[in-house]
Amino acid sequence: MIFSNALRRWRVVACATILALGPAGPAVEAQDYREDGFPGYLQLLSARARGEGVSEATVTAMTAGLSFNPRVIDLDRSQPGNTSSTPSTFTAFEPYRRMHVDAARIAGGQRQYAALAGQGAVFERRFGVPLPVILAIWGHETNYGSYTGDFDLARSLATLAYEGRRRDLFAEEFIALLKMVDRGVPRAKLKGSWAGAFGNPQFLPSAYLRVATDGDGDGFADIWSSRADTVASIASYLRDAGWRAGEPWGVAVDVPAGLDRGTLVTRMASPRCAAVHGRHSVWKTMREWRALGITPQAGYWPSDTVLATLLEPDGPGRTAYLLTGNYRVILDYNCSNYYALSVGLLADAIGS
Repeated sequence: MIFSNALRRWRVVACATILALGPAGPAVEAQDYREDGFPGYLQLLSARARGEGVSEATVTAMTAGLSFNPRVIDLDRSQPGNTSSTPSTFTAFEPYRRMHVDAARIAGGQRQYAALAGQGAVFERRFGVPLPVILAIWGHETNYGSYTGDFDLARSLATLAYEGRRRDLFAEEFIALLKMVDRGVPRAKLKGSWAGAFGNPQFLPSAYLRVATDGDGDGFADIWSSRADTVASIASYLRDAGWRAGEPWGVAVDVPAGLDRGTLVTRMASPRCAAVHGRHSVWKTMREWRALGITPQAGYWPSDTVLATLLEPDGPGRTAYLLTGNYRVILDYNCSNYYALSVGLLADAIGS
């Protein structure tokens, strides 16, 4: 089970959908802030950045003329939260699957796969992560780079930090953004989502600092316009999150009508995304699941010793999934069962 360093990592991938699930720490009651306090707060951020080694030139360049962006706060506060842990309250997975594992996205992933040619195999050997999984994440995040956001990242992150609901998270990311500039990332590239995501993989700045990788050997991890750097960086993230080479993410299965689900309820409490992990069963080996009468839909069955949990996203009688530790790694990228399932299914379709 993949929990090592999860509390550190869960905050550093940037989809607005993940950030909308709730605050990184205790919630602060939403309130209307006076914008005239923003310049003073920016000075505090600047002082903290200097204390963490950011150069004066970068601090000045990144904060000069920076203004509060009320649109970012509006977008943040309008995001729906999901605090329920009762499976019956979840919307159906099948409509989500049809939207995100569609013919256009599959074809786009297959084109990227072909364009990488032998280079893809090199990345697979280097990182131990299957290329289709990497491409599926890229396809989900930005449709292979077709939309990456046009918000000024410095302005968005400073605004979200000032607002205060997740101040620690966004203050750290603002300073990480400045550190990126110190590393040589051009200011012109620092555009992205309102929540601070950027580039093809939609990393937050701290993720870029930690795992962004130069895949084409030019000395710069260009996750904005380089296919090789994008693929290498996503692979680096997944490896860092604990991907196990040679193990599938999961398999679609049929569940016998007489399965006693009451004996499969997990007693484990996840330290993060409790509602997401709470939908999973206890862990059993594939051999144990087979003994309970569960059968694969496509004939593929992982090794008998592989551990997996059972998830029935649309309830009994519909397609179910046995999910391995590598599924938890995908959840580390975006803690949503429907996202992770769709990534796995899209990867299977790209690689077929």
